[in-house]
Amino acid sequence: MPPVVRLLAKRLGTSLIVLAGVSMLIFAIARIIPGDPARIALGPNATAEQLAMLRERLHLDDSIVVQYAYFIRDLFQGDLGISLYTNRPVTADIAQFLPATLELIVVAGLMMVLVGLPLGIISARYRGSWADNLIRLVTLLGVSAPSFVWAVILMLLFAFFLPIFPIAGRITDSYTIDPVTGFLFIDTLLAGNVAAFGDAAWHIILPAFALALSGIGQAARLTRSNMVETYDKPYIEMAQSYGFPESKIARRFAFRPSLIPSLTIIGLDFAAMLGNAFLVEAVFAWPGLSRYGVAVILRKDLNAIVGTVLIISAMFLVVNIVVDLLIAFINPRIRLSQRAA
Repeated sequence: MPPVVRLLAKRLGTSLIVLAGVSMLIFAIARIIPGDPARIALGPNATAEQLAMLRERLHLDDSIVVQYAYFIRDLFQGDLGISLYTNRPVTADIAQFLPATLELIVVAGLMMVLVGLPLGIISARYRGSWADNLIRLVTLLGVSAPSFVWAVILMLLFAFFLPIFPIAGRITDSYTIDPVTGFLFIDTLLAGNVAAFGDAAWHIILPAFALALSGIGQAARLTRSNMVETYDKPYIEMAQSYGFPESKIARRFAFRPSLIPSLTIIGLDFAAMLGNAFLVEAVFAWPGLSRYGVAVILRKDLNAIVGTVLIISAMFLVVNIVVDLLIAFINPRIRLSQRAA
């Protein structure tokens, strides 16, 4: 078996075990939280008969083991139950809200890579200079403040004082786009509406940048730290003595060995955005899954809580598998260790 396939098989096996554990844990926690889901869903004016019917439909009178067995049976049938918050199937809610969050974090992830890594390279190459000090200060500010603080600051600066970017939503209401995939970038292109595509891109810049600022700072600072350490290695001095251009030394000999820790952090930050994006989504009225998840938690919507957490956990595990494969591709020692195993 090829080493990369062996690595993928191991990661998939581990991820399935973790996902099973997460499902049991969140299922138990969702039912331990104080409050009657049936009463919360139907309101204070519901009759005893209505409460009893809803509790029977949700199997709330059964033991937690029996409830979990019903959940697993329905899960393998692709059914996550009915949301008490929207009164729709949870799978339909996830299909509606997940693309918006994925679109947001993909753009934020691209910003982390395209901004954070070059800043780290520049800072390491010109270490000790004014450029290095300025980048370190800016990235420290990015790391020290939470994303929702940057969301408010960016909104005040670029939506109120300088009305450059839109303040809320994914697209201007005047554009009517049929939701084929749920991803506006794809749907606008499928519709052949370039203006709507540009409008959607303009709407996503501020929330994505607010979400990415912390990751940009971490990626830049970690890349700088690792590259400065790499610059002290003998092979860098040998390359400098041979007269290689500094840009080539920085890009090829210093950056690539320093990429693995940065790539790991970027992957973890990208995966964490799935659960941490709710405050940014709330500030910019972004109709995403994270915002939906907070709403169902506040209403103790059991089916929606478990379904949302499972999707976020699965996406987190997928991102980690992708990062492991990328690291194995970059670092030949990992591939060789898999072959030896």
